[in-house]
Amino acid sequence: MVMTFPQLERTINPTHDIKLFAGRSNPKLAQEIAEYLGTSVGPMVVKNFADGEIYVQVQESVRGDDVFIIQPLCNPVNENLMELLIIIDAFKRASAKTITAVIPYYGYARQDRKTSGREAITAKLVADLLTTAGTDRILAMDLHTGQIQGFFNILVDHIYATPILVNYIKSLNINPDDMAAVSPDTGGVQRTRHFAKELGCSMAIIDKRRDKHNEAIANYVIGDVKNKVCIMFDDMIDTAGTICEAARMLKQEGAGDIYVCAAHPVFSGPAVERLANAPIKECIVANTIPLNISQMPPNIKQLSVAPLLGQAIARIHDDESVSSLFGFEKDIQVN
Repeated sequence: MVMTFPQLERTINPTHDIKLFAGRSNPKLAQEIAEYLGTSVGPMVVKNFADGEIYVQVQESVRGDDVFIIQPLCNPVNENLMELLIIIDAFKRASAKTITAVIPYYGYARQDRKTSGREAITAKLVADLLTTAGTDRILAMDLHTGQIQGFFNILVDHIYATPILVNYIKSLNINPDDMAAVSPDTGGVQRTRHFAKELGCSMAIIDKRRDKHNEAIANYVIGDVKNKVCIMFDDMIDTAGTICEAARMLKQEGAGDIYVCAAHPVFSGPAVERLANAPIKECIVANTIPLNISQMPPNIKQLSVAPLLGQAIARIHDDESVSSLFGFEKDIQVN
């Protein structure tokens, strides 16, 4: 589903060429971005040898050009990461002027610090790999934590699916007084506070503990959700255990309809089945990761972020502000 919004409309100068290329992880999103920009995805051969090694050949001259490569690091994450690194190397050796890796979903982001001894920090490792391969700039969407931007020694533009998700919720015409924005854990409070502000509604928080990887247990709800339409916001849905248990807890607290919004539908293991059986009216996700929506339960809806990414690519190419897309300048406070 492609959505366009007045604040994103912009005339692209057809004489100011944008060189857009894509790996194999999400070609549909790449095509939507190209259509939004009034261009096409550049020709490139990407294939595997019999032993699994990846082969890349760029099939047009990019000497002196600004190149944008679209490749989310979704499942299979190792294959897609290696493919992106090889594509970047190919463009570097083809004498591209600048190489921007457009990574709608940044894999390995959850391992962003050491929580116990002898652990790897893979978010930093991937940043180093992308830099060493020859990337000049990163365009990422809804990073798991903002600190990941600091792992790079190159330019990082960090954008959000917020306008797409907020506009969809507003289109439901729910009275803000009857609505509550809910953070499924304490780590998402800042994100949820921003959504609550945009929607003009109250806010609640679900406290949880995590005993092991991919498993969380909700404890109690902080805030009033009784008889309210609850909108839960998260950056990603992996196994959906957190979201589904949180939805059941909200129902126990007397909540009305429950909506879930997330940028990245990772949907590992039992996630789809859990979402289908949970008391969730709609699960709204972006298309940073491809889904076969025809095989999804009817309560899962996917929205396109192609206009946002296309607008950000155009602004980077034309040396214009990216953060102004989200009105961040007016939110800056100096103490």
